[in-house]
Amino acid sequence: MKVTRIRALRGPNLWSRHTAIEAVVACEGDENAISKLAGFEARLRARFPTIGELHPMVLGQPLALAHVLENAAVALQAQAGCAVNFGHTSQTVEDGVYQVVFQYSEEAVGRRAIEVAEQLIAAALTDTAFDANAAITELRDLDESERLGPSTGSIVDAAVARGIPYRRLTSGSLVQFGWGSKQRRIQAAEVDSTSGVAESIAQDKELTKQLLNAAGVPVPLGRPVSSAEDGWAAANEIGLPVVVKPQDGNQGKGVTVNINSREELFAAYDSAAAYGEVMVEKFLPGFDFRLLVVGDRLVAAARRDPPQVIGDGSSTVRQLVDTVNLDPRRGEGHATSLTKIRLDDIAIGRLEAQGLAPDSVPARGQRVVLRNNANLSTGGTATDVTDTVHPEVAARAVDAAQMVGLHICGVDMVCENVLRPLEEQHGGVVEVNAAPGLRMHISPSFGRGRAVGEAVMDTLFAHGDDGRIPVVAVTGTNGKTTTARLINHLLASSGLRTGMTNTDGVYVDGRQTDSGDCSGPKSARNVLMHPDVDAAVFEVARGGVLREGLGFDRCQVAVVTNIGSGDHLGLNYITTVEDLAVLKRVIVRNVAADGYAVLNAADPNVAAMAAGCPGHVIFFTADRMHPVMATHRAQGKRTVYVDQDTLVAAEGSWRERIALRDVPITRGGTIGFQVDNVMASVAAAWAVGLDWDTIRSGLASFMNDAAGVPGRFNVMDYRGATVIADYGHNTDAMRALVSAVDTMPAKKRSVVISGAGDRRDSDIRDQTAILGQAFDDVILYQDAAQRGRADGEVMALLRQGLQGAARTRYIDEIRGEFVAIDTALARLQPGDLSLILVDQVEEALAHLAQRIAAG
Repeated sequence: MKVTRIRALRGPNLWSRHTAIEAVVACEGDENAISKLAGFEARLRARFPTIGELHPMVLGQPLALAHVLENAAVALQAQAGCAVNFGHTSQTVEDGVYQVVFQYSEEAVGRRAIEVAEQLIAAALTDTAFDANAAITELRDLDESERLGPSTGSIVDAAVARGIPYRRLTSGSLVQFGWGSKQRRIQAAEVDSTSGVAESIAQDKELTKQLLNAAGVPVPLGRPVSSAEDGWAAANEIGLPVVVKPQDGNQGKGVTVNINSREELFAAYDSAAAYGEVMVEKFLPGFDFRLLVVGDRLVAAARRDPPQVIGDGSSTVRQLVDTVNLDPRRGEGHATSLTKIRLDDIAIGRLEAQGLAPDSVPARGQRVVLRNNANLSTGGTATDVTDTVHPEVAARAVDAAQMVGLHICGVDMVCENVLRPLEEQHGGVVEVNAAPGLRMHISPSFGRGRAVGEAVMDTLFAHGDDGRIPVVAVTGTNGKTTTARLINHLLASSGLRTGMTNTDGVYVDGRQTDSGDCSGPKSARNVLMHPDVDAAVFEVARGGVLREGLGFDRCQVAVVTNIGSGDHLGLNYITTVEDLAVLKRVIVRNVAADGYAVLNAADPNVAAMAAGCPGHVIFFTADRMHPVMATHRAQGKRTVYVDQDTLVAAEGSWRERIALRDVPITRGGTIGFQVDNVMASVAAAWAVGLDWDTIRSGLASFMNDAAGVPGRFNVMDYRGATVIADYGHNTDAMRALVSAVDTMPAKKRSVVISGAGDRRDSDIRDQTAILGQAFDDVILYQDAAQRGRADGEVMALLRQGLQGAARTRYIDEIRGEFVAIDTALARLQPGDLSLILVDQVEEALAHLAQRIAAG
């Protein structure tokens, strides 16, 4: 067994809506039927007993090692605690070659899982050792290091529950919610609307105390100190006991409480000074409480207790700590709800203050405190007290957060309890924290967790707002770029700032921000990340979906123009038109429940996609009596068709009519493929909810020139002759172009064409066979990139297609696109027509513009 290619599908894809790893796996001989591998399954299960049932997806298909690889990769991740359950293995047209697909929750874990699964299979084949426990531990540790922490994760989970899309912008905790102009961002538990000034204030504990005091919030007396001696002086001014802590600190680092002697203060000063400027303030007796304020309300509260153990009369402190750390909730860092207790220098120092050492044996029931501060990050515990917080205590917490300017704020209070106002029990606010940890509230040590993630999302997005902008996805074999551009134009005409991707580039609010073929998922994600985009239109090409999946989780509108046989068949195991249709329908299967699929009713492969659409369907085709159209219309559903010289949108008994003479791109309705593009675009605009006056004016103002739709039937005049530039490059496009050109008068017709080397031989020949029936002269040229073909090979195939041509009288072969264009222009006479099928669209159109301008 050999894995020859691995891809990460980061969005909805050919196989599922899940993020997935796709691998091409080659199996030889008995590897295609492991029943022939004596003892293999027994050895496999001996090494990994929890692999589960092994079976191929298709009943009756022999179980191959590729199927085992899929099962093992899923099971290994599941055993490591990853929420995965999807796997699929499909046999390709190549004998013994499979496509293995399995879900991942973190890409690095998925990639490592397939490597470990390979090692497992190799061990079972060769009867060598494999440590399943070590492998699962490795994957679990990798997952914990890769996935979002509990605080950010809880906010993301709340977003997913509300249908709000999210994207992780870094490997850390910077996350975008929503798209385009509706997006919001968080960094851990800090939102984008919180100013850097507020964060700076929260980090300056002395300034924070001054502001809180001004707002009437009780705070302990204290001041910054410059040395240990100054600290002792401050302690005497304030009165013992005191607290020593860094002026700018977090997670309880360098904090020492309840200091009653000079020696303790000097040691505490050294500990705090390691983290910066030092403060000394009055120690408030009582318990440590953390109150979480989100927006203008208290959403959770917890009492925090320092890490401690209870003596049993026989175990040492070290043994008691080890026992407590066996709690599965305790781990390293912030990945788990509790952190393991550490017997470090600080803990040993705290033990000494109690007359103990790590190897001391505390009496039964003796409480042994291992730290002065109660932070969870140092092994403390949290008890939920949200339901017992007095309204006045809650109000002081909200006052503190708003005085500092924090939208998510952890307010630390010290008091006997939260049942009474702070003033009645001499309690106070000792600290205000930006980006507070949320895990003590999500999963406290004792008591029930609170929905803090939901509270954060409620402050970011109003009720009913899912943070989405309208997204229109366009795919098909022909017409998708023109359709995408026209839809984008209609949206822009309505006043929306649009983001568009297609094979020509990326455009934001009418400005090109990237060039080249940008019809893949990366470009789509970039548009959705742009804050100036109110609506997005994406041309979705087959290559991007195969490589990485979609660049979005779902769309408001999916448009499928047509499915043709010339669209790169034979590549990446897409060998038939039916295979291509299954791939293209990915956008239809990911339409929102309240969205629409806009489908070509005249194309059986496209019309069949309606069955897999989660939303509604608008069918379009010129023939309103087409059976698919008639049935859909009879059901009162939306259709778009042509009635003589008028485009009609129909729903039930309602009709909207647009005269095709008012749509320049169709040349009065004479260019059939442009009429199809307009019908699809109108249906998409209708689905988005544009008003009909906007749609009419947008259609009237959309020009089919090189500036508006480069390389898409751009009609130009050259010395009294008609020149048409088009990027058509498959057989369906040739038929559509011939049909359009036939409606245009001409004394003599010529065509300039090359061929893409990454097409099948028959597809290349068929293009010139079609053109040979309609053009008098054919000029063949070899384009810049032969895409794997030998020199002259494509030209030979093009010439073969012209053998027996009914109309073509003259054939010429030329090296170089621009030379071929110049040759065609030089031969034109007034009244002639030349169709130039460009390869380098931008450069060729610029060359044509220069020649036409020169006359």
